[in-house]
Amino acid sequence: MTLKLIVSKDLPTDLDQIRLPKHVAIIMDGNGRWAKLRGLPRMMGHQRGVDTLKDLLRCCRDWRIPALTAYAFSTENWGRPLEEVKFLMTLFERVLRRELREMMEENVRISFVGNLEVLPPSLQLEINRSMNDTQDNTGIQFTVATNYGGRQEIIQACQTIAIQVQKGLLTPEEINESLFERYLYTSGITHPDLLIRTSGEMRISNFLLWQLAYAEIYVTQTLWPDFNREEFYKALLAYQQRERRFGKV
Repeated sequence: MTLKLIVSKDLPTDLDQIRLPKHVAIIMDGNGRWAKLRGLPRMMGHQRGVDTLKDLLRCCRDWRIPALTAYAFSTENWGRPLEEVKFLMTLFERVLRRELREMMEENVRISFVGNLEVLPPSLQLEINRSMNDTQDNTGIQFTVATNYGGRQEIIQACQTIAIQVQKGLLTPEEINESLFERYLYTSGITHPDLLIRTSGEMRISNFLLWQLAYAEIYVTQTLWPDFNREEFYKALLAYQQRERRFGKV
């Protein structure tokens, strides 16, 4: 396998198209460390990380992987330095405004999951505009988890269902997995088959706790800004070497 092939639009020949994951989730970790190693401000790592995400999205499109979900900002990330949080909010807004036309041209359907109501109003405006404008696109489903927390998602789903029961619109006996999923942020989005975490951290950090129940997990030491198509190829190759039994023999 040559690097030339790995970075091309063609699927590497030793990957089986039929056995590719239908949905990849990514925890983009290591932006700050990447910048620190180069004597740069942490913000430069986040900026470089945006370019990495754009290339991964295009790689999924080129290799015909239908869905990609990126963990962009967690509910815990509000605890970071105020300057960094403000930069990230501005970065999200700027990228959405700048990239919307390109997403339309590339037939990307974008959605955001999380508690979006507490985000800056100008960012909410760009989020709503991007989702509305791309909702009829038929290409890759690109989901961005923003102000997202898995525990919070499950709690809000339980609260909403409890209200429905209290009003007599549901009975406890009607509550099952299928119904519960309708009340999650990710309602209507397939569960990830593969979770990739960069920078070597061995945890899922409150990300898609319900949805990742049977996802394969791949951890790489590579910092997120350095995660290129060759690294993605390695993750997919490892995925295809797994035997997915879903609890069965």
